[in-house]
Amino acid sequence: MLEELSAALEHVAGDAETRVVVLAAHGNVFCAGHDLTEIQSRFDDHEFQLALFKLCSKVMQQIVNLPKPVIARVAGVATAAGCQLVASCDLAVAADTARFATPGVNIGLFCSTPMVALSRNVSRKHAMEMLLTGEMIGAARAETIGLVNRVVDEQVLDGTVYRIARTIADKSGQAVKVGKEAFYRQLELPLADAYEFTSQVMAENMKASDAREGICAFLEKRNPEWSKD
Repeated sequence: MLEELSAALEHVAGDAETRVVVLAAHGNVFCAGHDLTEIQSRFDDHEFQLALFKLCSKVMQQIVNLPKPVIARVAGVATAAGCQLVASCDLAVAADTARFATPGVNIGLFCSTPMVALSRNVSRKHAMEMLLTGEMIGAARAETIGLVNRVVDEQVLDGTVYRIARTIADKSGQAVKVGKEAFYRQLELPLADAYEFTSQVMAENMKASDAREGICAFLEKRNPEWSKD
Protein backbone atom coordinates (compact mmCIF):
# COMPACT_ATOMS: atom_id res chain seq x y z
CA MET A 1 0.00 0.00 0.00
CA LEU A 2 2.79 2.42 0.92
CA GLU A 3 4.69 1.58 -2.25
CA GLU A 4 1.60 2.14 -4.40
CA LEU A 5 0.78 5.41 -2.66
CA SER A 6 4.37 6.57 -3.14
CA ALA A 7 4.22 5.73 -6.85
CA ALA A 8 0.89 7.53 -7.23
CA LEU A 9 2.25 10.66 -5.55
CA GLU A 10 5.34 10.57 -7.76
CA HIS A 11 3.12 10.37 -10.84
CA VAL A 12 0.86 13.20 -9.67
CA ALA A 13 3.87 15.44 -8.96
CA GLY A 14 4.67 15.54 -12.68
CA ASP A 15 1.10 15.60 -13.98
CA ALA A 16 0.26 19.11 -15.20
CA GLU A 17 -3.45 18.27 -15.41
CA THR A 18 -3.73 17.54 -11.69
CA ARG A 19 -4.16 20.65 -9.54
CA VAL A 20 -5.35 19.18 -6.22
CA VAL A 21 -5.09 15.70 -4.68
CA VAL A 22 -7.80 14.16 -2.50
CA LEU A 23 -6.90 11.15 -0.33
CA ALA A 24 -9.98 9.09 0.51
CA ALA A 25 -10.88 5.55 1.54
CA HIS A 26 -13.75 3.13 1.15
CA GLY A 27 -15.57 1.75 4.15
CA ASN A 28 -15.60 2.75 7.80
CA VAL A 29 -11.81 3.03 8.22
CA PHE A 30 -9.81 5.85 6.67
CA CYS A 31 -6.50 4.27 7.63
CA ALA A 32 -5.69 2.02 10.59
CA GLY A 33 -1.94 2.35 10.24
CA HIS A 34 0.59 -0.44 9.91
CA ASP A 35 -0.45 -4.08 9.61
CA LEU A 36 0.47 -5.52 13.02
CA THR A 37 0.19 -9.07 11.69
CA GLU A 38 2.86 -8.27 9.13
CA ILE A 39 5.02 -6.65 11.81
CA GLN A 40 4.55 -9.65 14.13
CA SER A 41 5.67 -12.04 11.41
CA ARG A 42 8.95 -10.12 11.08
CA PHE A 43 9.68 -9.40 14.76
CA ASP A 44 13.34 -10.39 14.49
CA ASP A 45 13.99 -8.72 11.13
CA HIS A 46 15.33 -5.32 12.14
CA GLU A 47 16.18 -4.37 8.55
CA PHE A 48 12.58 -4.99 7.50
CA GLN A 49 11.23 -2.93 10.42
CA LEU A 50 13.56 -0.04 9.67
CA ALA A 51 12.77 -0.14 5.94
CA LEU A 52 9.03 -0.15 6.71
CA PHE A 53 9.14 2.94 8.92
CA LYS A 54 11.51 4.72 6.52
CA LEU A 55 9.14 4.02 3.62
CA CYS A 56 6.21 5.37 5.62
CA SER A 57 8.25 8.47 6.49
CA LYS A 58 9.13 8.92 2.82
CA VAL A 59 5.45 8.87 1.81
CA MET A 60 4.54 11.45 4.46
CA GLN A 61 7.33 13.73 3.20
CA GLN A 62 6.19 13.20 -0.39
CA ILE A 63 2.81 14.62 0.61
CA VAL A 64 4.39 17.68 2.21
CA ASN A 65 6.78 18.19 -0.71
CA LEU A 66 4.19 17.56 -3.43
CA PRO A 67 3.81 20.73 -5.52
CA LYS A 68 0.00 20.40 -5.34
CA PRO A 69 -2.23 20.68 -2.25
CA VAL A 70 -3.37 17.40 -0.69
CA ILE A 71 -6.72 17.13 1.09
CA ALA A 72 -7.58 14.24 3.41
CA ARG A 73 -11.23 13.19 3.13
CA VAL A 74 -11.71 11.40 6.43
CA ALA A 75 -14.69 9.15 7.04
CA GLY A 76 -14.22 6.58 9.78
CA VAL A 77 -11.20 5.79 11.90
CA ALA A 78 -7.68 7.19 11.42
CA THR A 79 -5.24 5.68 13.89
CA ALA A 80 -1.45 5.53 14.34
CA ALA A 81 0.13 5.98 10.88
CA GLY A 82 -3.40 6.72 9.63
CA CYS A 83 -3.58 9.70 11.97
CA GLN A 84 -0.09 10.60 10.77
CA LEU A 85 -1.41 10.52 7.21
CA VAL A 86 -4.19 12.98 8.08
CA ALA A 87 -1.74 15.29 9.85
CA SER A 88 0.66 15.17 6.88
CA CYS A 89 -1.96 16.42 4.42
CA ASP A 90 -2.23 20.15 3.76
CA LEU A 91 -5.94 20.18 4.58
CA ALA A 92 -8.31 17.68 6.18
CA VAL A 93 -12.09 17.50 6.13
CA ALA A 94 -13.75 14.93 8.38
CA ALA A 95 -17.19 13.43 8.71
CA ASP A 96 -18.72 13.98 12.13
CA THR A 97 -18.39 10.24 12.73
CA ALA A 98 -14.61 10.19 12.17
CA ARG A 99 -12.30 9.29 15.04
CA PHE A 100 -8.57 9.70 15.56
CA ALA A 101 -5.88 8.20 17.80
CA THR A 102 -2.17 7.53 18.17
CA PRO A 103 -2.59 4.37 20.26
CA GLY A 104 0.88 2.87 19.99
CA VAL A 105 1.53 3.38 23.69
CA ASN A 106 -1.27 0.89 24.40
CA ILE A 107 0.72 -1.94 22.79
CA GLY A 108 4.19 -0.90 23.90
CA LEU A 109 5.12 0.67 20.56
CA PHE A 110 5.10 4.45 20.97
CA CYS A 111 3.84 6.32 17.90
CA SER A 112 7.19 8.01 17.32
CA THR A 113 6.93 8.58 13.56
CA PRO A 114 3.26 9.68 13.72
CA MET A 115 4.43 12.11 16.40
CA VAL A 116 6.41 14.08 13.81
CA ALA A 117 3.38 15.07 11.75
CA LEU A 118 1.04 15.34 14.74
CA SER A 119 3.33 17.69 16.68
CA ARG A 120 3.65 19.95 13.65
CA ASN A 121 -0.12 20.38 13.37
CA VAL A 122 -1.45 20.64 16.92
CA SER A 123 -0.05 22.21 20.08
CA ARG A 124 2.53 20.32 22.10
CA LYS A 125 0.20 19.56 24.98
CA HIS A 126 -2.57 18.29 22.71
CA ALA A 127 -0.08 16.14 20.80
CA MET A 128 1.39 14.75 24.01
CA GLU A 129 -2.07 13.96 25.38
CA MET A 130 -2.91 11.91 22.30
CA LEU A 131 0.48 10.19 22.30
CA LEU A 132 0.63 9.43 26.03
CA THR A 133 -2.96 8.30 26.55
CA GLY A 134 -3.54 6.56 23.23
CA GLU A 135 -7.20 7.47 23.59
CA MET A 136 -9.54 7.95 20.65
CA ILE A 137 -10.83 11.46 20.02
CA GLY A 138 -13.89 12.45 18.02
CA ALA A 139 -14.04 14.66 14.97
CA ALA A 140 -15.21 17.72 16.91
CA ARG A 141 -12.22 17.46 19.24
CA ALA A 142 -9.89 16.95 16.26
CA GLU A 143 -11.22 20.19 14.76
CA THR A 144 -10.81 22.06 18.05
CA ILE A 145 -7.13 21.12 18.36
CA GLY A 146 -6.38 21.79 14.70
CA LEU A 147 -5.92 18.26 13.39
CA VAL A 148 -8.67 18.80 10.80
CA ASN A 149 -10.00 21.93 9.13
CA ARG A 150 -13.70 21.15 9.09
CA VAL A 151 -16.19 18.62 10.40
CA VAL A 152 -19.37 18.04 8.42
CA ASP A 153 -22.23 15.58 8.22
CA GLU A 154 -21.10 12.51 6.31
CA GLN A 155 -23.86 13.10 3.76
CA VAL A 156 -22.20 16.32 2.63
CA LEU A 157 -18.57 15.23 3.08
CA ASP A 158 -17.85 14.69 -0.60
CA GLY A 159 -19.55 17.91 -1.62
CA THR A 160 -17.55 19.89 0.94
CA VAL A 161 -14.22 18.30 0.00
CA TYR A 162 -14.65 18.76 -3.71
CA ARG A 163 -15.94 22.30 -3.33
CA ILE A 164 -12.70 23.17 -1.51
CA ALA A 165 -10.69 21.27 -4.10
CA ARG A 166 -12.36 23.10 -6.98
CA THR A 167 -11.81 26.45 -5.28
CA ILE A 168 -8.08 25.74 -5.01
CA ALA A 169 -7.89 24.24 -8.50
CA ASP A 170 -9.27 27.50 -9.93
CA LYS A 171 -6.29 29.43 -8.55
CA SER A 172 -2.94 29.88 -10.26
CA GLY A 173 -1.06 26.59 -10.22
CA GLN A 174 2.21 28.53 -10.23
CA ALA A 175 1.23 30.53 -7.15
CA VAL A 176 -0.08 27.51 -5.25
CA LYS A 177 3.12 25.57 -5.90
CA VAL A 178 5.32 28.46 -4.76
CA GLY A 179 3.14 29.11 -1.73
CA LYS A 180 2.95 25.54 -0.48
CA GLU A 181 6.72 25.06 -0.68
CA ALA A 182 7.39 28.38 1.03
CA PHE A 183 4.84 27.68 3.78
CA TYR A 184 6.60 24.56 5.01
CA ARG A 185 10.10 25.97 4.64
CA GLN A 186 9.42 29.15 6.59
CA LEU A 187 7.87 27.22 9.47
CA GLU A 188 11.28 25.82 10.35
CA LEU A 189 13.04 29.22 10.32
CA PRO A 190 13.50 31.86 13.02
CA LEU A 191 11.23 34.89 12.53
CA ALA A 192 13.79 37.20 10.88
CA ASP A 193 15.04 34.42 8.61
CA ALA A 194 11.46 33.53 7.66
CA TYR A 195 10.78 37.11 6.56
CA GLU A 196 14.06 37.24 4.65
CA PHE A 197 13.23 33.98 2.91
CA THR A 198 9.62 34.89 2.06
CA SER A 199 10.66 38.33 0.79
CA GLN A 200 12.92 36.55 -1.69
CA VAL A 201 10.10 34.17 -2.59
CA MET A 202 7.66 37.00 -3.29
CA ALA A 203 10.18 38.89 -5.40
CA GLU A 204 10.82 35.73 -7.45
CA ASN A 205 7.08 35.03 -7.64
CA MET A 206 6.62 38.46 -9.24
CA LYS A 207 8.57 37.21 -12.26
CA ALA A 208 6.01 34.46 -12.92
CA SER A 209 3.60 34.88 -15.81
CA ASP A 210 0.60 34.17 -13.59
CA ALA A 211 1.56 36.94 -11.14
CA ARG A 212 1.69 39.47 -13.96
CA GLU A 213 -1.54 38.15 -15.44
CA GLY A 214 -3.31 38.15 -12.07
CA ILE A 215 -2.30 41.71 -11.20
CA CYS A 216 -3.25 43.01 -14.64
CA ALA A 217 -6.59 41.17 -14.53
CA PHE A 218 -7.36 42.63 -11.09
CA LEU A 219 -6.57 46.18 -12.21
CA GLU A 220 -8.51 45.70 -15.46
CA LYS A 221 -11.46 44.19 -13.55
CA ARG A 222 -11.53 40.92 -15.50
CA ASN A 223 -11.05 37.24 -14.71
CA PRO A 224 -7.43 36.07 -15.00
CA GLU A 225 -6.40 33.44 -17.51
CA TRP A 226 -3.89 31.23 -15.74
CA SER A 227 -1.10 29.36 -17.47
CA LYS A 228 -1.27 25.59 -17.78
CA ASP A 229 2.08 25.09 -16.01
